[in-house]
Amino acid sequence: MNEIIMAFQGEMVLKGLNRNTFESTLMKTLRRRLEHVGDFKVYKAQSTIYIEPKDEFADVETAFEKVNRIFGFAALCRAAVCEKDFDAICETAEEYMGQQLRGCRTFKVEARRADKHFPMKSPEISKELGAFLLRKHPHLRVNVKNPDTIVYVEIRDFGAYVHGPKQPGAGGLPVSTSGRALTMLSGGIDSPVAAWMMAKRGLSLHHIHFASPPYTSERAKLKVQSLGQLLADYTGGCNLYVVPYTKPQEYIRDNAPDVLFTVLMRRSMMRIARKIAEAISCEGIVTGESLAQVASQTLKALMCTDLAQDLPVLRPLIGMDKTEIVEIARKIGTFETSIMPYEDCCTIFTPPHPKTRPTMEEILAAEEKMPELAQLEQQAADEVEVIRLRVGELPPLAAEI
Repeated sequence: MNEIIMAFQGEMVLKGLNRNTFESTLMKTLRRRLEHVGDFKVYKAQSTIYIEPKDEFADVETAFEKVNRIFGFAALCRAAVCEKDFDAICETAEEYMGQQLRGCRTFKVEARRADKHFPMKSPEISKELGAFLLRKHPHLRVNVKNPDTIVYVEIRDFGAYVHGPKQPGAGGLPVSTSGRALTMLSGGIDSPVAAWMMAKRGLSLHHIHFASPPYTSERAKLKVQSLGQLLADYTGGCNLYVVPYTKPQEYIRDNAPDVLFTVLMRRSMMRIARKIAEAISCEGIVTGESLAQVASQTLKALMCTDLAQDLPVLRPLIGMDKTEIVEIARKIGTFETSIMPYEDCCTIFTPPHPKTRPTMEEILAAEEKMPELAQLEQQAADEVEVIRLRVGELPPLAAEI
């Protein structure tokens, strides 16, 4: 029995003349992700991509897990393929689905005849295959409205495919089809979710993190590296830029009004992120901010932050509450790492009563009294540490999760 993976395109089928560009990017990503899993033949037809093992050493189960994390597929399934002959279809359905049917009480068969040269029509295939399976499993009953399981048969160009219900895919668009951006990765729950959501919209991502030793520890940096490594299975390989931010942060603390510290720090980080983004040809900055979640995320504070630099700031979580964000973090596997107790620099020097409605006039006045800040920011950008994140590598703190 020949088992393959069928991956079904989603949003891309709505594209026009540039659809081939999206499909080509998706195919390249797919082949690259499967390089270390085994030898697979990858081809497409009828808005479906087929991943077929070339030999018995190809790991279909691991390949399925890899494909399920690639943006661009609406659904996928493992299927048994056979020749387009009804007797062969019956034998394949029993061999491939028999174990599952033995554990069910009700079922139904759904057939789709894309190849109109096949002599039996879809309703006839469903009826006759259903009768065959009932003879093999007398305990079963047909339930067309709410069955315990469904046996699908698809008669396509390359053969007949038998499979169970499809599993939802990652959705979205292939990574890199929407440009490149820089994610401000703090180490909390929100920013990894923001990165995942923007990668889902086709953005290729790199990450930037601000470290302030000795106020933040080496393990705090490893925590962020672990989050970036977990995200790499979705976003593809990328770089994590770790900025030594102690001197700019201390300078702001010592020379700015206490109530404006958080917004001034965020503006400083934005300017440094802008320098890094320009150096690596990123066209935007991604943050995990959610409106009114904390003092620095009010409408006035966000406006002051955005005006620190001129790249678009993308905030996919802006209208989400914490419960929704946590749900996605659990789904993508970053939550347990995010809640590890290693503080990032955003939590140090935080004033007890930050101003929630700052004005640009007072922000600019405060920055005028810090003439050395620009030089400290440039120095921090020049001394950035670059960490390469690769698909499939183990996160540094994996053993502690």
